[in-house]
Amino acid sequence: MTELSREGVRSVDEQGARLGERYAVRSGWQVATLVERRHESSSAVTLVLDVPGWPGHQAGQHLDLRLTAPDGYTAERSYSLASGPTAPGTSRVEITVQRVRDGEVSPYLVDEFPPGSGIEVRGPVGGWFVWDPVADAGTPVLLLAGGSGLVPVMSMARARREAGDRTPVRLIYSVRTAEDQLYPDELTALTARADGFEAHTIFTRAVSLTELRGPRRLTASELATWGWPPELEPRVYVCGPTGFVEAVSRMVVAQGHDPARVRTERFGPAAD
Repeated sequence: MTELSREGVRSVDEQGARLGERYAVRSGWQVATLVERRHESSSAVTLVLDVPGWPGHQAGQHLDLRLTAPDGYTAERSYSLASGPTAPGTSRVEITVQRVRDGEVSPYLVDEFPPGSGIEVRGPVGGWFVWDPVADAGTPVLLLAGGSGLVPVMSMARARREAGDRTPVRLIYSVRTAEDQLYPDELTALTARADGFEAHTIFTRAVSLTELRGPRRLTASELATWGWPPELEPRVYVCGPTGFVEAVSRMVVAQGHDPARVRTERFGPAAD
């Protein structure tokens, strides 16, 4: 979710020792182990973490992650949980990390962080930007994602699939180019199930010659066509960079959706 600033953090422990064996783990934090990494695009990876004693999480929540350099300098970031909800005692969770240019944490996580390494985590965090396929069953859902803002709403889509839920869900995903897409095959497969889930992907910077739509931002007309009409009172979730969230949220409200039913989560560079 967030990423930024100062260069210097390269690994939990560049000498290869486990973090928990060299540094005191503060209250609320625990050591997780990277067990698998999957490339999602040229600039993003999914990291599968084993977190002993994980208390379980809801779709849409995130976790805090902390790296400690050998000189003691620490950097903390928050990343949305990509996996569907888990019950207490389920130790495997997934996050998808997008490399941020000039970032100090994401380049290491995307390009260098090796399986078997330890890293401090804390969570789950957040109770506002969440969706429960049981508690919220039957109410239409509109998911609006920009860039890596797809990650927490993908957790919601996975929650729906894993629960065998048939709540009508429409997802509009705005991304720069086809090469930047996250989970394209999975989104196609979810739509192909024909169980009430629809996904529409738009490209803002470049498209292939086979695309019918040129590269541009989401328009109000497209939102009205691919989204739900406000009369159905859907739950609306908007996640992405600050500019995307502000623009799309205004569009949603202008079309008549109740602001109280619109939940947003944004990310962007933090200050040094």
